[in-house]
Amino acid sequence: MTNIDLMKSLAQAGTTKAVLLVMDGLGGLPREVGGPTELEAAFTPNMDKLAREGSVGLVNTVGMGITPGSGPGHFGLFGYDPLEHLIGRGALEAVGIGLTLTELDVAARGNFCTIDQNGLITDRRAGRIPTVECARMVSLIEGINLPGVETIVQPVQDYRFVLILRGPNLSAALNETDPQKVGLKPLKVRPLDGSPEARKTADLVNQWVAKASEIIRDESPANMVTLRGWSTEPGLPKFEEVFRMKAAAMAVYPMYKGLASLVGMTLIEGLTNIEDQLESLQHNWENYDFFFVHHKYTDSRGEDGNFDAKVKEIEKVDTIIPRILELDPDVLVITGDHSTPAVLKAHSWHPVPIILYAPGATRANPDVTGFGESQCLKGALGQFNASNLMKLITAHAQRQTKYGA
Repeated sequence: MTNIDLMKSLAQAGTTKAVLLVMDGLGGLPREVGGPTELEAAFTPNMDKLAREGSVGLVNTVGMGITPGSGPGHFGLFGYDPLEHLIGRGALEAVGIGLTLTELDVAARGNFCTIDQNGLITDRRAGRIPTVECARMVSLIEGINLPGVETIVQPVQDYRFVLILRGPNLSAALNETDPQKVGLKPLKVRPLDGSPEARKTADLVNQWVAKASEIIRDESPANMVTLRGWSTEPGLPKFEEVFRMKAAAMAVYPMYKGLASLVGMTLIEGLTNIEDQLESLQHNWENYDFFFVHHKYTDSRGEDGNFDAKVKEIEKVDTIIPRILELDPDVLVITGDHSTPAVLKAHSWHPVPIILYAPGATRANPDVTGFGESQCLKGALGQFNASNLMKLITAHAQRQTKYGA
């Protein structure tokens, strides 16, 4: 029996409500031996109180020792085993900006980047160009034609765009062209299996990249593209069908909207910041059972290597906790989709701190005094894989029936 089948058999309807607050890239590392992590350095009186009164632990969003991408990390938190449901960022970004993928589509997430005169990448994100500049760059390359397929190019946010190839006999079994380091050239697209579909698609994408690079080579700072996360529409079982909870997503970035949309959550549109998200949560409280609230900038500051800025983002989120609690959720979970230590400037394999607060239903540890990686080592939840989190949420929300006689 799969995790999804088990939850379908156990889930039952109810009137309780749960909030999953995800601080992207929450987990961190000390910048000096023996020092605090970003979370431990932050002033978080509200989360500290929840940690003392609820249960804390550490969560591996994909598995122990595995560095998660944002997609697998979130799917784990949503209760879908990411080792069973691997979905590329192309589909996530496409659905996140409202595109509908057909069975003829292969999608990739694109980055505008900067290369020097030798073709070496000097900035993988082209200085994080603003979305309006991304849209201008897309307008330069959206008319590229390829034989036998339709190409769709749409801006996403900042330096990100979506490329979709639509046509018969295409494959998503392609490598990513971002080498993940500066000082290297973008990689050629190659098939990851020996199928004629993959070989055909790789050839088409290489043609597209060559034409795009020729068009934008004299632009600045974005003068090249990289492509990641080749994927198709995954056909996932829907969240409400599995967990018997009507779910709403309050996210700003398109990719996270895409994640929520692919599992059938209702997207609350028009949100641009944490205040919008909080107001939307309050406004929609009576209409849904489960609320996914996503904060991106803890991850962004970690990827920038800015320890102090990541601390400030964590502190910003802490200030809204009392207003969430005013809604009287039956379960409030605070965690991240992966760790992004500022000292590494990248996602990492380190388990992520988690609070599960369910008044009257959680077991507290008197030795836990606050919310941080070291404190979470002492917590009642221990260390577990995220695909079990929705079991904990529905159990604490009194939305599970008994297993077996």
